[in-house]
Amino acid sequence: MLEGKAPRQQLGHYPLETLKRVDKPTTYVGPDVQRVSDRQAGFMKAAWGDYGAHLQAEMRRFIAKEPVSGSLYQMCRGLGLMEPVEVYPKQAPIPQDRVAQSRHVKALGYFLRADCMGVCELPQYAVYASDRKEQPVELDHKYAIVILIDQGWRTFNGALGSDWISGAQSFKSYATSGFIATVMANYIRRLGYEAEPHFPTHYKVVMPPLVLLSGLGEMSRFGNTVLNPFLGPRFKASAVTTNLPLEPDKPIDFNLQHYCQVCKKCAKECPSQAISHSDEMIVYNDYETYELDVEACTRMRVGNPAGASCGRCIKVCPWNKPYQGIHKAVEWLLERSVLTHRFSVWMDDRLGYGEQNIEDKWWYDLEEIEGVFEVPKKVGARRKDSALVE
Repeated sequence: MLEGKAPRQQLGHYPLETLKRVDKPTTYVGPDVQRVSDRQAGFMKAAWGDYGAHLQAEMRRFIAKEPVSGSLYQMCRGLGLMEPVEVYPKQAPIPQDRVAQSRHVKALGYFLRADCMGVCELPQYAVYASDRKEQPVELDHKYAIVILIDQGWRTFNGALGSDWISGAQSFKSYATSGFIATVMANYIRRLGYEAEPHFPTHYKVVMPPLVLLSGLGEMSRFGNTVLNPFLGPRFKASAVTTNLPLEPDKPIDFNLQHYCQVCKKCAKECPSQAISHSDEMIVYNDYETYELDVEACTRMRVGNPAGASCGRCIKVCPWNKPYQGIHKAVEWLLERSVLTHRFSVWMDDRLGYGEQNIEDKWWYDLEEIEGVFEVPKKVGARRKDSALVE
């Protein structure tokens, strides 16, 4: 609970309003963070051939090689090609109270079926220095509205996390959050304020710092990945940047830093061993993060021969639970006492979380080969020693 204050009315599905707010993130973010190029991201390096000809060829098909994922990606591309509404020349007669405006845009996001919403100021280091074609990016908006969409716990329960539905889980969330961001940006432009949506095929901003600063999570062991207390890592994020006057949210603290130190389940289960097992974070580009082997992670996700992409780290994370029943009570304890963390990890293993529940598998395993969908020759499987095999 917020100390000394009654919780505000809950706007969305999850009680974000009751989380402990802090003045700055629970991991170090320094004054000298430099802007980065989208061209240097793992997927872009693969697409440009930096990781070899095989991965470059696989980049052209790794999303569309599974039919659900390919259909969702087509939606994202379509959204990215839409022309934005012209900013109306006269601002609408709406209240100028920043707190009220922030609640208003969050309520709009929830109306459009967002799972979590947050607001932050837009630091320039979160704006790409250049795009994937190495063209300069300029964006002088003051605020960012951040949108999280759940990838679907039940599907993760029926999956391995690295099988044929993996890419579709990501693009379900990307397409949905992209739709919400596009509608919201056009709405704000109709009100007479500048606004721009950011989602796959149309990102001008780096999402992890915006998720962190908008109070929607803490940095986790996954590398440059933010974990949400209600969705865990099981979400994708999009944003709207704008000059509409808003009241930023504060970062949150739900004791994740200690939890990630003692858990390490994602590192142990990572098929490519790209996630660090270290007890210590590193300072990279003047912010604190766990080291991540980006090339190894990209090679697994793009070149996965037994699935479409990979989200095994999400699947096995103990925070990847439905926010209901006993899991609500457990989360309440984890947020308030670090003494419960090791026991929680032990129980997670004992109860078999992270294993596949075949009863929740609803999709067909299909792979496109030269314009025809076939039953894949390689399908992920689980061994008792918890190693992923083909």
